[in-house]
Amino acid sequence: MFNKILIANRGEIAVRIIRAARELGIATVAVYSEADKEALHTILADEAICIGPARSTESYLNMNNIISAAILTGAQAIHPGFGFLSENSKFVTLCEEVGIKFIGPSAKVMDVMGDKINARAQMIEAKVPVIPGSDGEVYTAEEALAVADQIGYPVMLKASAGGGGKGIRKVERPEDLVTAFENASAEAKAAFGNGAMYLERVIYPARHIEVQILADQHGHVIHLGERDCSLQRNNQKVLEEAPSIAIGQTLRQKIGQAAVRAAESVGYENAGTIEFLLDEEKGEFYFMEMNTRVQVEHPVTEFVTGVDIVKEQIRIAAGEVLEKTQEEVVISGHAIECRINAENPAFNFAPSPGKIDSLYLPSGGVGIRVDSAVYPGYTIPPYYDSMIAKVIVHGENRFEALMKMQRALYELEIEGVKTNVDFQWDLISDKRVVAGDYDTAYLMEEFLPRFQEQE
Repeated sequence: MFNKILIANRGEIAVRIIRAARELGIATVAVYSEADKEALHTILADEAICIGPARSTESYLNMNNIISAAILTGAQAIHPGFGFLSENSKFVTLCEEVGIKFIGPSAKVMDVMGDKINARAQMIEAKVPVIPGSDGEVYTAEEALAVADQIGYPVMLKASAGGGGKGIRKVERPEDLVTAFENASAEAKAAFGNGAMYLERVIYPARHIEVQILADQHGHVIHLGERDCSLQRNNQKVLEEAPSIAIGQTLRQKIGQAAVRAAESVGYENAGTIEFLLDEEKGEFYFMEMNTRVQVEHPVTEFVTGVDIVKEQIRIAAGEVLEKTQEEVVISGHAIECRINAENPAFNFAPSPGKIDSLYLPSGGVGIRVDSAVYPGYTIPPYYDSMIAKVIVHGENRFEALMKMQRALYELEIEGVKTNVDFQWDLISDKRVVAGDYDTAYLMEEFLPRFQEQE
């Protein structure tokens, strides 16, 4: 086991990793930008080292500075969290070159699964169902038109190297495709340095289902059940729950086995997530992509399985065997997570940085957890993602979890900045959400217009 690890991230995920490492008896090194000098992760870690100015390109994305910090402090491994360098194969290679263990998959596997075209081809070979779409990358609008005519409208344009909801456009009609393609490709080029696209037929209505997997260095791969991430705004998740009420036991076994097969086919190591679209009407599921890192929503899976995913990541990287076999994984109860952002829903969810004057986190009671890195008096910087906390609850059943989340959001108080707490409370109290009668389009097309009318 490692004696010391460096966390190449900030915010609540950095705090989450520090806590897991401390429980394993491992010393931690926090890195921070000049804007994060007073951040909670710098306070909780055993050591903290500044890696650059506020801009992430000069700090949290500065590979050389992070590697130098690890060497300087004697860290044996680096945990990337999510975002920033967590899916950057070049960074993984740099870690390998200097003898520092990257807590995640290899650069080779990351490249295969990080490129959606390669991942799609790999899944076809592994006999994992994929959405009908283009066979490879599409570089021009003319090519896109030809593919769309073949697979049928509506189609979804996606950036080959994309993520985080960028470079994605839904196209209903042929006459809209050229403009959508050019805009999506330009957005992808700006965000990822790669404007290549691919097309998929739109599965609608659909559920966004993802399966958490763990794989050690000894060939053992297991899944920890699925999460339902269908409530999304602008293709970004807002609320997640586990397990999905849209899936019965037979389909649950099939989708779990497909996720394991997908991971095995590429020799995957560490924690990862296989994302699927579920056609509820047909009862069929299709591979979308793989996230080669820990997910924001991993706590709901931890609640229903009792498995600490971050600790497992560290143990796997240290060469240990998985603690559980597939037969020993038991799904118990129901868990829900709400992402709390410093943003103003009344102004198109514009970021709301600033000083937190007062704060009350509803951490009391059985089955309630709050992952956060903010505290009273802390100033939220304007340079990074607006998520400041995650409220996670666990109940014996879904109804109890819903009621527990309503209670937790009712108690949550954040003064000094605008937040989406009221938006989340309205969402978790919505009749369709309570009934489980929603899909990936529901939040944007039906719930959000009603919410904006009330505002």
